[in-house]
Amino acid sequence: MMRIAFVLLTLAYGGIATAQELRGHGGPVRAAAVSADGAVALTGSFDQSAILWDLARGSAIKVLRFHQGAVNAAVAVNGLGFATGGEDGRIALWRGDAPEPAKVIEGHKGPVAALAISPEGQHLASASWDGTVRVTALADDSARVLEGHQGPVNGVAFAPGGMVVSSGYDASLRLWPADGGAPLIVTTPVPLNGVVTASDGEIAVAAADGGLRLFGPDGAQRAEIAVGETPLIALAISPDGATIAAGGLRGQVALIDRRTRTIRATLVGPGLPVWSLAFLPDGRQLLSGGADRLVRRWNAVTGEHVGAVVPRAGEDALAAFRGERGAEVFRACAACHTLTPADGNRAGPTLHGIFGRRIATAPNYAYSDALKGMDIVWSKESVAKLFEIGPNAYTPGTKMPEQTIGSAEDRQALVDWLEKVTQ
Repeated sequence: MMRIAFVLLTLAYGGIATAQELRGHGGPVRAAAVSADGAVALTGSFDQSAILWDLARGSAIKVLRFHQGAVNAAVAVNGLGFATGGEDGRIALWRGDAPEPAKVIEGHKGPVAALAISPEGQHLASASWDGTVRVTALADDSARVLEGHQGPVNGVAFAPGGMVVSSGYDASLRLWPADGGAPLIVTTPVPLNGVVTASDGEIAVAAADGGLRLFGPDGAQRAEIAVGETPLIALAISPDGATIAAGGLRGQVALIDRRTRTIRATLVGPGLPVWSLAFLPDGRQLLSGGADRLVRRWNAVTGEHVGAVVPRAGEDALAAFRGERGAEVFRACAACHTLTPADGNRAGPTLHGIFGRRIATAPNYAYSDALKGMDIVWSKESVAKLFEIGPNAYTPGTKMPEQTIGSAEDRQALVDWLEKVTQ
């Protein structure tokens, strides 16, 4: 699978984000989930990170780094926090803003594409490109493995009565009974992506032809709604089941009234394509994540942008340096790196005392083995070189997402400023 590297927590060097945007990810926002109380969201990205967001303040609480590859899926886990699924085939359970997962679930042999939590919160279902669905009991990590899809499984959901529903690239929708019996297999004309279910048992599935297909719990197709002409790749259903949001490859997001089977609003302006959608608990607001690396907040009734969401990672530690070019360039790094010994390490090591320090020697930071064997001492010249040619070329094997600064003037401003503030 082609791996795409992007900048982590990129802020436009010269710009200020508009109010409805959460900026932070360095790659397309692949996954989104919202806590049951609507206070916190978690998003995952192709940049290999997840970010916890305080939705009331519009600020990043914590950058979570664990997966070796894209974070493809996220779900709120009742009373426990969130779960993420990655390209590495692993599932991580996060409690609060702890920097490390509380639990890691393994077993898949391919990327995890989707996650779902059972209504009682005791089982986690995961869909994978290894062709299987796994239903894991969170109490003891025992797993029921559902096999039969002929290719990647792209979607999974729980239906009433404990039934599990899965959708796959093999153009099949499979309804797995809770008692472990053989699944009901529904064949469609085109490959399928995400799937969601309503409390009355109705199933909605996103298709590669741009259509949203609705099925009953008996597998009978009830309706087909044309959303676009390109694949639908993001799907969410409001908690009350009244509205389905469907996002596609060209950036269209349709808000569909499930009762009338009509599109009542279309969101204008999401990044192309739209990879992730998540409703807030009231069902009146929606988060979208797209290829433009932004998380956007919407009124799910009118389709308008909403909320005074201020895109900052907590308090602005760089406010005292407003107007200094080096500080503005550093904003792309501020969520992962601190500047003072009191602030310590984050997703990346502290930069306090970086000049004159040998690579991979900052105290109490878990460096990759590849960096530990390198013979680099950080200087203004070597830091500038890092951002000129990128981490993958200058420090092969690093966990740092790919990032370059194309302007020589910006690179010089950054290292001059770092020399001043990291001593």
